[in-house]
Amino acid sequence: MTSILNPDIPAGAYDAFLPGALPQARAQRAWTPADGRLPAMYISHGAPPLFDDGPWIRELFDWAQALPKPKSILIVSAHWEAAPLSLSAPAAHTPLVYDFGGFHPRYYTMRYDTPDATALARRVAAMMPDDEPVHQHPSRGLDHGAWVPLMAMYPLADIPVLQLSLPTHDPGRLLELGARLGPLREEGVLVIGSGFMTHGLPFVTRDMLEGKVPSWSSDFDAWAADALARGDVDELAAYRTRAPGMPYAHPTVDHYIPLFVTLGAGSRPDHPVHTTIDGYMIGFSKRSFQTTG
Repeated sequence: MTSILNPDIPAGAYDAFLPGALPQARAQRAWTPADGRLPAMYISHGAPPLFDDGPWIRELFDWAQALPKPKSILIVSAHWEAAPLSLSAPAAHTPLVYDFGGFHPRYYTMRYDTPDATALARRVAAMMPDDEPVHQHPSRGLDHGAWVPLMAMYPLADIPVLQLSLPTHDPGRLLELGARLGPLREEGVLVIGSGFMTHGLPFVTRDMLEGKVPSWSSDFDAWAADALARGDVDELAAYRTRAPGMPYAHPTVDHYIPLFVTLGAGSRPDHPVHTTIDGYMIGFSKRSFQTTG
């Protein structure tokens, strides 16, 4: 591999993963009401280099396998900031959004043809208050913050998936949005916030491509891990002034703030979470977690 951004065989790790994973995925037990509510998740989503990282693919898949298979998935991605609140097109086989550049052509041909999600779209729209109507986008598909990690977690593409836009940067409003979505968990819907725990793309160096983790990334990650372990939502919300490593860890905040939708969808936002994945990719923190309440 020349670098993680220029592998010898693009998506070769994903190709090697599928033969063993697909039989496991087919055998996964489906969620039933007896299972109770599913957790809400925050996922560091990785972009195309995820498909060239075998251990990371397996971590995501094993995480999904540890839970009953959801009836449907609602995901909020860093890559769709839009107000008013919007839903992706729910039709089956809606074309994906390839919202990245500079990668091998293979990644622009990958498919994730999920079933119709109209029922979930209607349910989400009905949950929103009158003063925050939901716009149903007629053609927008899943962006890479959604389909890339889901291809690792649920490679059969047999679960209806719907994407919800990020309508604001305000942590309080995103916590409220998550709280409105929380009841979906009791209906077998997996609620996911998808971002990256650190995402300083303008500051990537050659050393980072070779495995070095800069202090702005590790310091921010340690701060976030501590606050999450204590359930300190106020600390997490004050990231602009309280978090070490800013603004390098998040020169834009889109990859951090989906975390608040996840916490809001939990039964108690101030309850400690369970970290499922940690470590680094190109110096960025992969920290991912699920709610425990």
